[in-house]
Amino acid sequence: MVIDWAAALLGFSVGVPASLLFFAGLAWGVRRALRSTRPGALLLLSFLCRVALLLAAGFWLVSSRDSAWPLAGYALAFFLVRIAAVLWVRTARILASANQECT
Repeated sequence: MVIDWAAALLGFSVGVPASLLFFAGLAWGVRRALRSTRPGALLLLSFLCRVALLLAAGFWLVSSRDSAWPLAGYALAFFLVRIAAVLWVRTARILASANQECT
């Protein structure tokens, strides 16, 4: 099996901004839902928009090349951005709790 690095890099370069938009939309939707009187509807709409974005980019990648390497790069980008987002939120939460304990 030969890895098509150009195709994987294409998938990765499309996956990073799509994933950033996905998690930014998640953060925005949760913040809005916490202040909303109908959080379920808002979260459902946010979810549908975010998944539509991810699927549209994924389908475009799959149709652009004859191999699955763009999709592999896309998935790798999603998981790396997810790990970074989780670490960022955890770090912010730890820092916020440490600041509250000091005061």
